[in-house]
Amino acid sequence: MKRTVLAASILGISLGADAAQPPQVYPLKDFFRNPERGFFRLADDGKTLGFMQPASVDGQPARMNIYVQPLEGSKPVGEPRRLTAETARDISNFFWKGSDVVLYQKDFGGDENFHVLAVNAKTGQITDLTPYDGVRAGIEDDLEDDPDHVLISHNRRDPQVFDVYRVNVHTGQSVLVAQNPGNVVGWQTDHAGKVRAAITSDGLNTTLLYRDDENAEFRPLITTDYRSSVSPTFFTFDNRKFYALSNRGRDKLALVVIDPALPDIEEEIYKTDEVDLDGAAFSRKRQVLTLAAYQTDKPQYKFFDAQTEQLFARLRQKLPGYDLAIQGSNRNEDKFIVAAYNDRTPGSRYIYDSGADTLGKLADINPAIPESAMSEVRPISYRSRDGLTIHGYLTLPAGREPRNLACVVNPHGGPWARDGWGYNPEVQFLANRGFCVLQMNFRGSTGYGRQFWEAGFGQWGLKMQDDITDGVKWLVEQGIADPKRIGIYGGSYGGYATLAGVTFTPDLYAAAVDYVGVSNLFTFMNTIPPYWKPLLAKMHDMVGDPERDKARLAATSPALHADRIETPLFIAQGAKDPRVNKDESDQVVKALRARGVEVEYMVKDNEGHGFHNDENKFEFYEAMEKFLTTHLKP
Repeated sequence: MKRTVLAASILGISLGADAAQPPQVYPLKDFFRNPERGFFRLADDGKTLGFMQPASVDGQPARMNIYVQPLEGSKPVGEPRRLTAETARDISNFFWKGSDVVLYQKDFGGDENFHVLAVNAKTGQITDLTPYDGVRAGIEDDLEDDPDHVLISHNRRDPQVFDVYRVNVHTGQSVLVAQNPGNVVGWQTDHAGKVRAAITSDGLNTTLLYRDDENAEFRPLITTDYRSSVSPTFFTFDNRKFYALSNRGRDKLALVVIDPALPDIEEEIYKTDEVDLDGAAFSRKRQVLTLAAYQTDKPQYKFFDAQTEQLFARLRQKLPGYDLAIQGSNRNEDKFIVAAYNDRTPGSRYIYDSGADTLGKLADINPAIPESAMSEVRPISYRSRDGLTIHGYLTLPAGREPRNLACVVNPHGGPWARDGWGYNPEVQFLANRGFCVLQMNFRGSTGYGRQFWEAGFGQWGLKMQDDITDGVKWLVEQGIADPKRIGIYGGSYGGYATLAGVTFTPDLYAAAVDYVGVSNLFTFMNTIPPYWKPLLAKMHDMVGDPERDKARLAATSPALHADRIETPLFIAQGAKDPRVNKDESDQVVKALRARGVEVEYMVKDNEGHGFHNDENKFEFYEAMEKFLTTHLKP
């Protein structure tokens, strides 16, 4: 009885109702091309707007590059000016350092060895702050009160660990601030930009180190096994205590304050019994805690500050029907970049002037596809065979009766991550092509508490896979899916789940697409990047130890059982992938071709863990569409 009610509430319509007219089929490139303009950021003084848009330099393919444009009040004026000239790969993100300098990161061919670069917004001069080959760098703190320096961590001295340097953004000159003794896996600064806390790991146990100032020695404060998390997010505004996300002694991550003098006592600020908290935010100007963010079926906020709550209330009045996110502000916190989106559109970006209470549109992120033609993403849940509640999202193709559909099951990557509600171009693309799409947060997914996460330990290819299989069976039981026309598609761990699905449940799927997926649990753990090595013991505990768990890892490595694969398979792989080595895909392709089994294989030499350049994305999704349409006939 319960299932019938659930089905009706999910579908929102009677299964016997006449289907409306399906929407038109929109061009593939419209789903996956870079936005014409996006990634808006405000300079500290609020007088200049930064953003990215595709630009073709010297006849090369267009890449996302950084532009700046003056603001009059809150209105962009004059012609935008391009600051960067990247031709090989998109710039993925950037932010302002003060009012004159822009910082961004870039890697080469997808190898994830990022450099940090600074560009002067007035002169256009670019300085590579980490000009080291084969080194991964990242920004630890933008040092908002220091106009000339940032804190950057990188692994040049030792590929396995990251040291922290204070780097001059104009000259690139750097000074060591914190040297990694070999076991630090994360650093934390206070509001003055001083490195005051660190997380160490021996693989299985985690210790939070603390010091009163940068001249003092670090001392151990809190030690837990890795299953318990006490993760500092930011210091209190007097720099004497710190806020942390902690599940010490509880199942769900809560926001707490910890006094280093009494580290075993947590002052609980906020928690929800449903899910983990994702993070918290504060006002630097007013020195107050503003909100905590978390996600049940949909994104949620808990407000701690009346001014922030009023800000969101005013924006919701102006932008009804959309979820909102503040993506940045000026230093005075009276101009804000606002994102408005929902499950059917990536939405629009606005600049909001809180003093004048004016909202000006900066851009629609994807104006080529009307929101009204896209499909609703519906939160669902079902029971696993051993009684766990599995939460997920069902997207039914608009204008089609939700009965006996061709469906694509789409397990997420990670696997220690989760799918959430919102706009997903892959999901909307597949729905627009007539497929229903099921995403599920199988056990081991994060966000649902420690117990649910731990339920996935040692379960790659076993109970984690059963949760996916049970989702497929649920789809069939609801009458939504045609059992003969179900495909599976996933990337990274989702690629592993795809391969496991066609290896261990070969009759379930009529087509499969593996995107940069793990295939052999032994070779996967032997080829991880050097900076993952300090966490290898944890990987062995969570996934499996190659010696202790040899039989289980062998039994659940699809590459070692490729003789069972009969399902039509399409594999895509980046040649420079540092996380899932190309050999993971090669093994499966070689084994299948040796048996004469047809497997489509796409390799891109200038990509890593997933395809980022437009021309490669288009080629991949064109091939995927053709493949799924051939075998699932939507």
